[in-house]
Amino acid sequence: MQIDLAGLRALVTGSTAGIGLAIAERLAANGAEVGINGRTAARVESAIAALQGKVPAGRFFPAAGDIATAEGAGQVLAAAGEIDILVNNAGWFEPKDVFEIPDEDWEKAFQVNVLGAVRLTRALGPRMREKGFGRIVFISSESAIQIPTEMVHYGMTKTAMLSLTRGFAQALDSSGVTVNAVLPGPTRSEGVEGFVQNLARQQGRTEAEMEAAFFRHARPTSLLKRFIEVEEVADVVAFVCSREASAVTGAPIRVDGGVVLSVA
Repeated sequence: MQIDLAGLRALVTGSTAGIGLAIAERLAANGAEVGINGRTAARVESAIAALQGKVPAGRFFPAAGDIATAEGAGQVLAAAGEIDILVNNAGWFEPKDVFEIPDEDWEKAFQVNVLGAVRLTRALGPRMREKGFGRIVFISSESAIQIPTEMVHYGMTKTAMLSLTRGFAQALDSSGVTVNAVLPGPTRSEGVEGFVQNLARQQGRTEAEMEAAFFRHARPTSLLKRFIEVEEVADVVAFVCSREASAVTGAPIRVDGGVVLSVA
């Protein structure tokens, strides 16, 4: 299938690294003009320079701002202008014993992962409805379904994103605007890669050994038995954002490598 996003303007939050950067690259490669978001202008400029090197014909614009605050979200919306595709990707996680997670960490997880996405969707959804076209995607996680014991606060926010997906999809029914969630499994993002490298150094093992051990003990239900690449997630997101995905809405779409034990 040929995915053509020409003439569409996208905003991908948290797109200076990891899954967000890969999504931005894939959307641009398929013709969309893509807004790059990060908390600082310097990181955004650096990401755009890197993306321009990978997609020379790509069109990018900066949309710096911290969506975890109302002020920062306002800055992002002002920079973005009219948007056809919104990918709510910005997220924060930190492994921690559930009994040692302080209030501020619960609040931070909610502000970044949930309320930041709400702020942008609340502002852009009605404008998409007026135009009769739009694509809104929440980057959730398999952790929304299989709550990780080491990151309960993260899992809680990703479950909340599934509620947001269905609720906003219902609010935008029959409008030409689709709202979906994409649920990646364990993915080789910069954060995960750094975590694995640190563990490998601490335990005197190779990264390959640590990856194998992770899927043997932490995610034994994985059918792939490897980390998913960010490009693999980006390919699915690009389809969900396309005109061709017009009948897909209100749906949780798993890109989890078979980690979740479910037939649906």
